[in-house]
Amino acid sequence: MTDHVSTHQAEEDARNENILIWVDGALKPKPQAVVSVYDSGFMLGDGVWEGLRLYDGRWAFMDDHMDRLFEAAKAIDLDIGRTREQVISALFETQKANGMTTDAHARLMVTRGVKTRPFQHPRLSQQGPTMVIIMEHSRPKLPRPITLATVPHLRGLPMTQDPKLNSHSKLNCILACIAAQKAGADEALMLDIHGFVNTTNACNFFIVRKGAVWTSTGDYCMNGITRQKVIDLCRANGIPVFERNFSLVDTYGADEAFLTGTFGAQTPVGSIDGRQIGTGQMGPMTERLRALYKDLVRA
Repeated sequence: MTDHVSTHQAEEDARNENILIWVDGALKPKPQAVVSVYDSGFMLGDGVWEGLRLYDGRWAFMDDHMDRLFEAAKAIDLDIGRTREQVISALFETQKANGMTTDAHARLMVTRGVKTRPFQHPRLSQQGPTMVIIMEHSRPKLPRPITLATVPHLRGLPMTQDPKLNSHSKLNCILACIAAQKAGADEALMLDIHGFVNTTNACNFFIVRKGAVWTSTGDYCMNGITRQKVIDLCRANGIPVFERNFSLVDTYGADEAFLTGTFGAQTPVGSIDGRQIGTGQMGPMTERLRALYKDLVRA
């Protein structure tokens, strides 16, 4: 397959060439929005981030995203240097400066800041954190369901790099995505350390079998906000849902499969390892959950 698509595929929008990007308190045109080559994020991937989505003038699940950002920063002993309210204010400031009201995506990044010397030790980051907000006009455009290939790269144990961290260090997932594309698929399906189906390189993963929704235990994957909303929606609407271990055999025989993430909400999966899943198109359960999720966002 050569017509690769991704879970973050969006319509082209010329307005994104003229966006203003928030960099440490200043709004800068795209070509001038730069950080130092000594920045901890650039040099070592030392930082945390959040992706947020704007729907009809409101940032969806803002509190959940702020909770996750500050918890992740605390976990890696990173002082964001701003209060929760100041971070939210910066987000609104960027939104207003760009005149965005809906169908926008924000990537909010915080690193340990500029280092005094180009080495690993965190004590060399002495100038305070770097915070950047990139906000783009972004309407998802997926011409067909996603195809996945299982790869050898794992989401590992917390004592290596906890997969629950939304960190700047994404090389493991990037290598997984490369392996999947080399195999002719769009993105990667990653297993956990026991060989059970876990997540993809970019999103959380679900299957549907006989009217029930299954996802991984959550022990080895990103604690996705959209993932949790889908689980909550199932429970609130009488849809059987299980966080459980399951294998590729269970996956290949699924009636439907879909991914969850802030950008694409619920993205249908057409095939895995060359095996068609269900009809190969979006299934009725995925459609129902997409509708329930849209209602939740509106509410």
